[in-house]
Amino acid sequence: MEFFRIHRDIPFMRHVLALNAVSILAFVLAVYFLATRGLHLSIEFTGGTLVEVQYAQTADLERTRASVEGLNLGEVQVQNFGTSRDVLIRVPVRGEREQGALSASVFEALCRAEQGTVSTKEYTTPQGEQVSRPACTNAAGSEPLTLTRTEFVGPSVGEELYTNGALALAVTILGIMAYLAMRFEWKFSIAGIVANLHDVIIILGFFAFFQWEFSLAVLAAVLAVLGYSVNESVVIFDRIRETFRKYRKFTTPEAIDHAITRTISRTVITHGSTQLMVVSMLLFGGPTLEYFAIALTIGILFGIYSSIFVAAGIAMWLGVKREDLIKQGVKEGDPNDPNAGAVV
Repeated sequence: MEFFRIHRDIPFMRHVLALNAVSILAFVLAVYFLATRGLHLSIEFTGGTLVEVQYAQTADLERTRASVEGLNLGEVQVQNFGTSRDVLIRVPVRGEREQGALSASVFEALCRAEQGTVSTKEYTTPQGEQVSRPACTNAAGSEPLTLTRTEFVGPSVGEELYTNGALALAVTILGIMAYLAMRFEWKFSIAGIVANLHDVIIILGFFAFFQWEFSLAVLAAVLAVLGYSVNESVVIFDRIRETFRKYRKFTTPEAIDHAITRTISRTVITHGSTQLMVVSMLLFGGPTLEYFAIALTIGILFGIYSSIFVAAGIAMWLGVKREDLIKQGVKEGDPNDPNAGAVV
């Protein structure tokens, strides 16, 4: 499916040197910010206490935040999730305080802000068990807010999540390298993985520079970007192989320019529709999905750029040629040709 067709090849490779110089500069800056500022890790990685409350009316986040910050617990995070009445509060690890008492003090501060007092309330679970929980009651006898959940993430758990996340990233990168080497040729494998690392480091650089929260959701977005970017590279690499097969007299830059030009319509359709969904998450997903959507947006934009200029440019500089992709002794158009182009 094509919305439009460009009949004259765009000379992308003519400008690849200048654009890769920009890429190198962006990459170096990203590494610099990661080294000097580091990532602002969320509670999943650093450990801490999570308190979830539900208000009877729409929550006033500013008042909630001021109440919690008045306890001097460090850098707390207050955000809506689900509905406008549900509030999630993250408190960093406080080694000098027992976590049960910490969550109780947070709930008490929120209750006081609503002109209520905390008491212990007995209630029956759906399983028929009698349990007690803190309850906030005001002068009218109603509950302005309810404590729905408390959770503690220890530092050792956070460290394990961080290690496993880094391991998942490394395994994904190695898998992509192996796939590209088997599917195409080692030159494309190196070009593809450099382009993918380019995208990942730049995403992390943005998060380090702006000190956006790096959570498990953002890590999931980074892993998704890896797969998304390599798919774009595979489409271009596959079209390059088809171009070498079809046009024997094309030089390598001409073949790459032709291949990229022929994929532009597909790129606009695929990335445009994906970006519409990501923008919807960014605008309507609330704070819970905000950084996830931001990471995907950065990844999609740089994924397009890196697949065209970084991956294809490096492949050209490594000297990829027709003989690397078309096996000798196989007749052109033979259905048994293992290098026959596939639709991705």
